[in-house]
Amino acid sequence: MRKLPLLYILFLTFTAVHSEDGYRLWLRYDPITNKAVATGYKKNISGWMVYGNSPTLSLVKKEIQQGLAGLIGNIPEVKTPGSSTVLLGTPQSSEIIRNLNLDTRLKNLGNEGFLILTTTYQKKKLTVIAAPEEIGVLYGAFHFLKLLQTHQPIDKLDIESSPRINLRVLNHWDNLDRTVERGYAGFSLWDWHKLPDYIDPRYHDYARANASIGINGTVVTNVNANARVLSEYYLEKVAALADVFRPYGIRIYLTARFSAPIELGGLKTADPLDPTVQQWWNDKVKEIYTLIPDFGGFLVKANSEGQPGPQNYNRNHADGANMLADAVAPFNGIVMWRAFVYDDKVPDDRAKQAYNEFKPLDGTFRKNVLIQVKNGAIDFQPREPFHPMFGTLPHTPLMMEFQITQEYTGFSTHLVYLANQFKECLDADTHAKGTGSTVAKVIDGSLDNHSRSGIAGVANIGTDRNWTGHPFAQANWYAFGRLAWDHQLSAQSIAEEWIKMTFTNDQTFVNPIKEIMDKSWETNVSYMTPLGLHHIMGWSHHYGPAPWIKDKHRADWTSVYYHQASKEGIGFNRSSTGSNAIAQYNEPVARLFGSREQCPEKFLLWFHHVGWDEKLKSGKTLWEEICRHYYAGAEEVKSFQQKWNTLEGKVDQERFEHVKMLLAIQYNEAIWWRNACVLYFQSFSGLPIPNGLEKPDQPLEYYMNLEFPYAPGIRPQW
Repeated sequence: MRKLPLLYILFLTFTAVHSEDGYRLWLRYDPITNKAVATGYKKNISGWMVYGNSPTLSLVKKEIQQGLAGLIGNIPEVKTPGSSTVLLGTPQSSEIIRNLNLDTRLKNLGNEGFLILTTTYQKKKLTVIAAPEEIGVLYGAFHFLKLLQTHQPIDKLDIESSPRINLRVLNHWDNLDRTVERGYAGFSLWDWHKLPDYIDPRYHDYARANASIGINGTVVTNVNANARVLSEYYLEKVAALADVFRPYGIRIYLTARFSAPIELGGLKTADPLDPTVQQWWNDKVKEIYTLIPDFGGFLVKANSEGQPGPQNYNRNHADGANMLADAVAPFNGIVMWRAFVYDDKVPDDRAKQAYNEFKPLDGTFRKNVLIQVKNGAIDFQPREPFHPMFGTLPHTPLMMEFQITQEYTGFSTHLVYLANQFKECLDADTHAKGTGSTVAKVIDGSLDNHSRSGIAGVANIGTDRNWTGHPFAQANWYAFGRLAWDHQLSAQSIAEEWIKMTFTNDQTFVNPIKEIMDKSWETNVSYMTPLGLHHIMGWSHHYGPAPWIKDKHRADWTSVYYHQASKEGIGFNRSSTGSNAIAQYNEPVARLFGSREQCPEKFLLWFHHVGWDEKLKSGKTLWEEICRHYYAGAEEVKSFQQKWNTLEGKVDQERFEHVKMLLAIQYNEAIWWRNACVLYFQSFSGLPIPNGLEKPDQPLEYYMNLEFPYAPGIRPQW
């Protein structure tokens, strides 16, 4: 056998170890190639020291050492601070920090905030990264390294940062068999079979990535819950994960199946007012906290889509939530009770039903209950108006639920940056207490003076090497964490951070990619659900267009229920002459949405049934505008392809080719959405596709006959 030259072997080894497959996410500490920037940093960083050796401060030490060494070279750890030392710690761990008279500033930061300050101590210039608690030091270390990664000046720092929302949590819709409902990036990270004895290194990498963006909680099991996770066998495995996450400031939560007392405990009922049921939960909670002292609490989906709940026993949501809240209260636990409910029997507008069930219960929930509300009233559609519960339940803490995984926005094959979607909702004005009563102020507790606040994101993470399937889907995980920490950040600034940390600081790459990301959500809405259309995706798997879905066992699980297309027009009338869903909003929002003339056209067909020939603000008819949006959306994806192709050589070839191929899939699927929807709606309008627009190359029947029995992410059958 011919022997390979040693240099070639070394080259193969180097490229295998350092291949850019996306695993490192935004925590790439590669050398800064801009010599002026690197030289400037070295002048300001002669050494570093971390005061303390607890598990969390040991992580700080490891991170700062790894980050500085990777970015600017071997910066030594020092035992005593000299000029230009980076000093990290808490007042409890560092005498120097105590002597800097920072008590008031640190106290105002809360338990998780941090301070990064350029100062002098005994005539020595220092960069101090200080926090009231150790986890804040870790957050501060990540922030400082981000400044270096994005080439920001560090010679005169004075940064105070603390989270605006208390609980910042990922919801994993992961099943015990390692399948992931609505997961498009492989299987579940959690290898339950090998836990608790085998700790996959990815658990640490996962926790580290979350800590770098301030996420402090994770729900590791599906909201369509399996009671087995509450058994002793699985709780020991959960405890092993909690041990990994704890130093990173991450508390673990579990989904509670409401019928667990029957399925695990052998009881005949799960009635929340039954003393034996209450005792079963009290005992189970004590068992959990014995194994996991910092267990966060429960997330519950009840009486929704077939899941058991208190209404099975003629009780209400407050009865069910309060029973669990009482069980975890002695341990400072919380209950996140999902508001994604709709009545099996009441034939009312689906968009109204959550409000109808929860509004009468406002103020009846225990103090350690948060109602988790989706951003919109239907189900994570590409675009929805903000949920009417925001701003109308002042006596109950509401937490946001966003969907990071792209169930309705093209799975992990479409480049869709969701920060703009998140921001549209967060910045929406509920007018609950006059102008400026934004959704963000509802969920951060400031509008109604709630001490508890929360935000959840349905995770898009799996066993794919790059974590999220699409390289750009990482940006949605990142953006969620950044907005959970500070909802006042702009989607554009977050995108720029992520691009620089994930790819390069070269502005000839950053600027066009930021433009693509900034346009991508509106583009996605255009080629899927323009002008307020919604819920017209494939049946069950939600893959691809299917506006023709009808005749299922629930009307509100069909497409025709929502678009209500006819020869006269299209759209769901939720005005005062229709379902009157607009009445659930405060004024003047209700008046705005309820007016055919004033309703923002992006929500037009959400609230109004509009004639095909009616003129819109552009002067074009509704039919022309629908066609224009579908065609323009597909063409915009083509422009993304063209722009991306010009950037070859500016990033590593592996990720370049990966994104290039995924953009080709996205363009083909945008054409599919365009053709299928335009042809279907044309069967009602009877109008020709406007001149100048390409005619579909297949008839409507072709698209209606497509089947996808093995589309990824399908909900398990219970």
